[in-house]
Amino acid sequence: MTIAEAIAAAAERLAAQGVENARLDAEVLLRHVLGRDRAWLVAHYPDPLDGVSQSSYERYIDRRAKREPLQYITGTQEFWGIPFRVTRDVLIPRPETELVVEESLKRTSREACPIIVDLCTGSGCIAVSLAHELPKSRVFATDRSEQALDVARENARRNGVAGHIRFCQGNLFDPLDELDIGGRIDVITANPPYVRESERPGLQPEVRDFEPALALFAGPEGTEVADSILNAAPRYLRAGGSLVMEMGIGQAAALRNTATENRGYSAVKVLRDLAGIERVIVATRR
Repeated sequence: MTIAEAIAAAAERLAAQGVENARLDAEVLLRHVLGRDRAWLVAHYPDPLDGVSQSSYERYIDRRAKREPLQYITGTQEFWGIPFRVTRDVLIPRPETELVVEESLKRTSREACPIIVDLCTGSGCIAVSLAHELPKSRVFATDRSEQALDVARENARRNGVAGHIRFCQGNLFDPLDELDIGGRIDVITANPPYVRESERPGLQPEVRDFEPALALFAGPEGTEVADSILNAAPRYLRAGGSLVMEMGIGQAAALRNTATENRGYSAVKVLRDLAGIERVIVATRR
C-alpha cells in the first residue's frame, strides 16, 4: 500500500464514522507516525508505506474512528503560537481562548512586574502564554485537578517559564488565601466550566466522551462557576485590576448582571471572538 492509498483508505473510514475533516485528520495522523511535514508527505505519495508504520497508523485511525480527539492521539495542540502537551486530564485549548490572553496583555502593558492569577488553568495554556509574553510577571495558576496541574507544569517546563509560575491545587481562589497577594493582583484570568448539564447529550462525541467533565460542566445554568468567580474576584484584585474570563454562548447578559450588581466593579464589558460570539467578560475593580 502506498502512502496515498493509506491516507485515502483511512479518510474513507473516518468519514464513515462521522469525523469532520476526515482527509485532513488522516494526513495529520500519518505525518505524526512518520515524523514528517506535509510537504514531504505530498512529495512521497507514491512511495510504499512500510509495515511497522502501517500498523501504527492503523492503531491511530482506530482511535480516531472511535471519535477520540486528534489532539489526544498526537498529544499536542498549538495555542498562542506555542506547543502544548495535552492529555485526557485537560481540555484541549481552543483558538477563541486566545482572546483572554490578548486582553490580559493589554491590561498589563503598563505594569513592570504584573501579578497574574489564572483560575481553572487546565493545560496551563493561558498562564504559560502570559508568562511567555511577560517574562517579569509573577503568575499563579490554580486547578482542582492535580493531574491537570501535572500537565500544566510540564508545559511550563517545555516552554521555559516554569521559574515564574506557581501552580496550586485547590478550588478557584482557595489556594491564594495562603499567599500574600490578596488585593495586589493586576489580572485574574479564567476559562471555567460553563456547559449546562442538560447540554451533555448534544455535545460532539469528541467533547462529551473524552474531555474531562470536571472542566466542562458547571451545573444546571452553566454560569454557576463563573458567578462564583465574579463575586469573589474584587477581594483579590488591586484597585483598577481586571478579571478577564471566557464564557459560554448566550451567557453574556446573565454574567454582566452579576458583575453589575457587585459593587466591587467600576466597569464591565463583553468581547466578541472572531466569529462574532460574545466570548469574554472583562470586569474592572473600583
